[in-house]
Amino acid sequence: MDLFEKCMTYTRAEEAQNSGLYPYFTEIQDVDGNHVWVDGKKILMVGSNNYLGLFDNERVKTAVIEAVRKYGSSTCGSRFLNGTYTLHVELEKRIAQFMQKEEALCFSTGMQTNLGVISALAGRNDVILIDRMVHASIVDGTRLSFADVVKYRHNDMQDLEDKLKRLPEDKGRLIIVDGVFSMEGDLANVPELVRLKKKYNARLMVDDAHSVGIMGRNGRGTAEHFNLLDDVDLVMTTFSKAFASLGGYVVGDSKVIQYIRHHSRALIFSASITPASLAAAGEALDIIQTEPWRRERLWQISETMNRELTAMGYHTGNTETPIIPVFIHDEDKTFKLWYFLRNFGIFTNPVIAPAVPPEDALIRTSFTATHTDEDLEFILRGFYEGGKAIGII
Repeated sequence: MDLFEKCMTYTRAEEAQNSGLYPYFTEIQDVDGNHVWVDGKKILMVGSNNYLGLFDNERVKTAVIEAVRKYGSSTCGSRFLNGTYTLHVELEKRIAQFMQKEEALCFSTGMQTNLGVISALAGRNDVILIDRMVHASIVDGTRLSFADVVKYRHNDMQDLEDKLKRLPEDKGRLIIVDGVFSMEGDLANVPELVRLKKKYNARLMVDDAHSVGIMGRNGRGTAEHFNLLDDVDLVMTTFSKAFASLGGYVVGDSKVIQYIRHHSRALIFSASITPASLAAAGEALDIIQTEPWRRERLWQISETMNRELTAMGYHTGNTETPIIPVFIHDEDKTFKLWYFLRNFGIFTNPVIAPAVPPEDALIRTSFTATHTDEDLEFILRGFYEGGKAIGII
């Protein structure tokens, strides 16, 4: 049997491309703030994770330029050998202080952070318990470990407790959850997770990719939002959302971070995060700490858009964040609405199986602190006219 046979018979993407309803790998030709150019047309971006509007911030761009001039474009090596620069060490110290944890460790991407942390910590005598809706990077991290993996129903704390009860006493337990679930925008039940981890002698890791910089009084994420930062053992996040960069980090007790540093294959055998990305993340961290108005504006926008879309007749689920899913519950209509919005001048993301169950097909919108009131009115008009034209509302 030819290994490539499945490639030769795969036609779904080509069929969608030929129909004009292919929304993925879109070529963005130019960028101006919250607007992008696609096929020569100016489109308002409502599908980015640029939550605080920092990706084109002048301070961030200046820091990037200065870092490249001083350190060059790449480290050309791994953290383990020649790829640890002063920029890495200084940023890790600042992150640990900001997150109120003993130590931080930076990885080249958020994906690698989860792969590297989970596979380093969990071994043959351990069990990892994950919410069924966690990010793919967590799932893949569990696959790289030698631990047993147990999935519990989404945000169902009783199901999690039932599974914890059945675990042997001699097994190490690690609960891993998204602080904010990236498709639906709902929150993990951190208070109950903390209670269960203490009751059943487990450890708790929270993936806060979509909440650090955004949630909590100081932007420290979902654990701070619930006033439980000291009770969460490990927090990871990415630099590609609120930090407007590329990379990721994990924070926790020094002994745990030291162990990860010397056992994580994703860290040891990968080129380290570039000087440009480090500088961008560092400057963004300073802005997160000194410009709280960005969080305040983002929450004002999120509450307004959720309220208005719901009043229009759309179902936005249980979101409590700037991620506002517009559930269509039908894949064909989801693509039709996406296509209408794209032609209207609005960039959104259609989400279908396997990212969500087939019956939960949705349009994912995510908002930015720098969206103007005029932008919001334009978005609402597009959703109203599109929903009426397709017969959704």
